[in-house]
Amino acid sequence: MPESTRLPAGKLPPELLAKLLGRLPKHGKRLLTGPGIGEDAAVLSFGATSLVAKADPVTFATDLIGWYAVNVNANDIASTGATPKWFMPTVLLPEGVSTETVEAIFTQLQEATTAIGVELIGGHTEITVGLPRPIISGAMLGEAPASGTISTGGARPGDDIILTKGIAVEGASLLAREFGQRAIERGVAATDIKAAAGFLFNPGISVLKDARLAVSAGIVTAMHDPTEGGLASALAEVTAASGNGMTVDYDAVPILPECKTLCNALGVDPWGLIASGALLITCAPGSSAAILAELNANEISANIIGRMTAPGEPAVIIRNGHTTEPLPVFARDEIARIFETT
Repeated sequence: MPESTRLPAGKLPPELLAKLLGRLPKHGKRLLTGPGIGEDAAVLSFGATSLVAKADPVTFATDLIGWYAVNVNANDIASTGATPKWFMPTVLLPEGVSTETVEAIFTQLQEATTAIGVELIGGHTEITVGLPRPIISGAMLGEAPASGTISTGGARPGDDIILTKGIAVEGASLLAREFGQRAIERGVAATDIKAAAGFLFNPGISVLKDARLAVSAGIVTAMHDPTEGGLASALAEVTAASGNGMTVDYDAVPILPECKTLCNALGVDPWGLIASGALLITCAPGSSAAILAELNANEISANIIGRMTAPGEPAVIIRNGHTTEPLPVFARDEIARIFETT
């Protein structure tokens, strides 16, 4: 393969993915939401019920990988307004893995599914040649009432854009757990490392509660879980899926203090850092106050960070209230870049 076609670690480039998805045959009538840029779960009609299906791997984390796998898959189910119900992991383990590691991963899977009321219904486990670390590829299934789901493409011109919690919950936890010693050597306090490592549980990488509260409080048009590629990529996916533009207030985006400290020390841009734990919500402007109030009343911080604009308008950020520039683009997630250069 020529050098120019070699791809870095991380998601496929959007233009290549769009090309590949464009080759797929037209889906049947029962597939209500199919494959597309920014659409992270499929929705299938089963009469009075919709089945929502999601597949997502965890490839970077080694510590608590089972917990990550369950929650990142459940998040994409919740982002459609559905309830996650069943989980099937494929667990790939490197040669020489210890039985203690295998038992720990299964304990994590069991504890994580129990915590959110999901059943572990099957899957596959094997020891695989050539792996440097464990990998889990998960498949999550959920349920929703018929025509009761939300797609990323539902965002409308004029909608407010809300972000819960801030960035980057998962990314900061990964940096602390995988590169904590390097950060300490670069001057980060051990207390900040410990706090960031704990982001996995507090504020937590699950957005199930965020999604449920938002939908119950107002007119939600779209929800999206900013995972690999960070907030910048998630915002770009909302514009791609909806066909609309957006304007985002750079200074309104909350960056968690420990995340900012770790990113500064490790040379990472938090806007491109995997960000599970935050939820992007677009909603009718008249619903914003009620949604924010409901989230805040349940101890979930949330901010309006921007507004959707008309089709054909660009996706831009505004700094200092007046300087406009294009939405940042990251060829790969910042965590992938750090792993690749280590």
